[in-house]
Amino acid sequence: MPRQHLTDFELMILLAILRIGDDSYGVPIAREIEQTAKRSVLLGAIYTCLDRLEQNGLVTSTYGDPTPERGGRAKRFFKITGKGLKAVKDTQRAFTALWSGIPQLKGGTV
Repeated sequence: MPRQHLTDFELMILLAILRIGDDSYGVPIAREIEQTAKRSVLLGAIYTCLDRLEQNGLVTSTYGDPTPERGGRAKRFFKITGKGLKAVKDTQRAFTALWSGIPQLKGGTV
């Protein structure tokens, strides 16, 4: 049976892409996760996960123009697909359902 929900890291990457928009590539994705989620990440782990997300049809990627500041290499930009957005929403619903009704979690943050 195929997996229906995202891992926490996959979810963070997809949410970072949604937050960043059209300029989503490895460095800004990592920066967004580090700044917003307060989680340090390795750039290699970001790209490994992005490759897996693309293989699963949750993101697509395109290459920008080569730039001199990158030694003539092009940036690889990522966009979330409809399937990816559905996976984010399904995972959000699952977590919300699991969190609701737990007495220890009522009353705000710890």
